[in-house]
Amino acid sequence: MKTISREAIGLGLRIPYYRHLFEAWPKVDFFEIISENFMGDAPLPKRNLEKVLSRYPVVLHGVSLGIASAAPLDEAYLRRLKELADFTDAPYFTDHFCWTTAHDVQHHDLLPFPYTEENARYVAERAARVQDFIGRPFGLENLSSYVAFASSEMTEWEFNNRVLELSGCHYMLDLNNIYVSSVNHLFDAEAYVDSIRWDRVLQCHLAGHHRNPDGTLLDTHDAPVCDAVWELYRRAWRRSGGGFPTLLEWDENIPPFPEAHAEALSARQHRSRV
Repeated sequence: MKTISREAIGLGLRIPYYRHLFEAWPKVDFFEIISENFMGDAPLPKRNLEKVLSRYPVVLHGVSLGIASAAPLDEAYLRRLKELADFTDAPYFTDHFCWTTAHDVQHHDLLPFPYTEENARYVAERAARVQDFIGRPFGLENLSSYVAFASSEMTEWEFNNRVLELSGCHYMLDLNNIYVSSVNHLFDAEAYVDSIRWDRVLQCHLAGHHRNPDGTLLDTHDAPVCDAVWELYRRAWRRSGGGFPTLLEWDENIPPFPEAHAEALSARQHRSRV
């Protein structure tokens, strides 16, 4: 498998970037693809992915695995995911701490659930099976959330750490999501960061968000990274000791590639201030 440096800085691969990439071939450490966009039979996505793979390492980020769904794991989906992981020679793959499917309906959203010991064991058992089947390290991403459950028995970070302990899987740590949820649920984002086992972190996400008039934050990926998230990034870099691959997500109001890449590379300046 390909490897990615702990100091690597990458971008989420988006269609508006293709023309610049294929003409200029800029220096980029790695790209992250949305797995489902490349799991079908359409030839054009595969041709574009082949071009990217000729120059850059690629990691996989899924949005519809539904690790906490009540429905059985989708074996056809897992086979397609494994084929894509093998095709890209991805060093790891990731998805989310969420459910997505109920009563045979795919909701196309990343939905939260109560943080209980029973759910931790359920998610961990499924995550371990997925990691074993794909044959590569599996990272689970913390959600940006907008509701909380009275039945939760632990904090989000305690739950996530418990799942990783039980499953042998890893973190795909989203620092913007930590900040968004900390504002929405009034918890201490720094305490969350301080709880992380950094030897289990495959990668960290950075992104922008939107603030509603009532103060609620929405994880929109449509703006530069805010100062508060950069502050969390500096804290995370310091706490991690050895660093971690860093990736910028930008999904709406996508700027030209050089602008997005410059925003990602500003992570180096923030590291230098640690």
